[in-house]
Amino acid sequence: MIQVSHLACSQICTIILKQIISMNAIAYQKFGNTTVLQSAEQSKPTIKSNQVLVKVKAFSINPMDWKIRKGEMKLMSGSSFPKKTGADFSGIIEDAGTSGFKKGDQVFGVVKNMMKDGASSEYIAVPASLVWKKPSQISFPQAASIPVVGTAALTALEKMGNIDADTEILINGATGGFGMFLLQLLRQKGPKVTAVTSTKGTEFAKKWGARKVIDYSKENVFSQNILYDIVIDLSGKMGYTAARKIMKPQSKFMNPTPRPIEIPTSIFKNLFTGKKHIIVLAGPSTKYSEKLVSEVNQGLQIEINKIFQFEQTQEAYQYAEKGGFIGKVVVEINS
Repeated sequence: MIQVSHLACSQICTIILKQIISMNAIAYQKFGNTTVLQSAEQSKPTIKSNQVLVKVKAFSINPMDWKIRKGEMKLMSGSSFPKKTGADFSGIIEDAGTSGFKKGDQVFGVVKNMMKDGASSEYIAVPASLVWKKPSQISFPQAASIPVVGTAALTALEKMGNIDADTEILINGATGGFGMFLLQLLRQKGPKVTAVTSTKGTEFAKKWGARKVIDYSKENVFSQNILYDIVIDLSGKMGYTAARKIMKPQSKFMNPTPRPIEIPTSIFKNLFTGKKHIIVLAGPSTKYSEKLVSEVNQGLQIEINKIFQFEQTQEAYQYAEKGGFIGKVVVEINS
């Protein structure tokens, strides 16, 4: 018979209790580059009456993540630390509370406030209203890629207004996550879409619905002698001033990654020009998510470029911030 001392028993109980009430997370204690992302032990969250506890399986990477982490959005994010990263996620319901979900349900969702909250931990407590059932035919990494860029694509579509077969649309940086959704959603409306992408992105752009594709390594979009009704810059590299050269007198430049100063100044400038600067900011909602789930069920494709493991979060962001990849980059947890 094995004899266990009171001290050993106490130590074992402490270890077990610690495993129950704590979790691993990736967090940062100051603004900066990817090196500020560090592994941290945090308390496992408990849920409020309107929340569910999700065991996270994956979270996807979005450009807003590093804008926040670098301090570019501190007017909105605040400067209190620690902060976690990653806005959208997928996982398994651990505690359903009074939500109507049940433990074990496979879900995807988004944090309540991406400026201040993050999904980069083993467990997260989130409002049940921001969590939806995962379509069974897609993986956890694919599901984690839906909320932010999918909602942004639907919002951009709404802000484009009435478009038809004669509408000329240019999508700059067309085969990242946002472009992947937007191209497929636009295809249903039939406008003349020109996609600007890399050599490796050209076939994807065609598959997702672009009528014309410009390989930016071989052609200059400004030398095409074409004016557009709508220019949407998903790369964040063109900018409104440059885009004006290829816009029709009455047209829209759509900006989903504005600098904070551009949000109020665009409203003022739009009073005096027919070439409108439209800021595309969106928050996920049940309306958008139900539409996106419907599109996925009807065959909308979600391309995952690369999956990193949780301990590789720094490397994942280094990779994503270089750009030039197709689809989405995802970090996997609890795999």
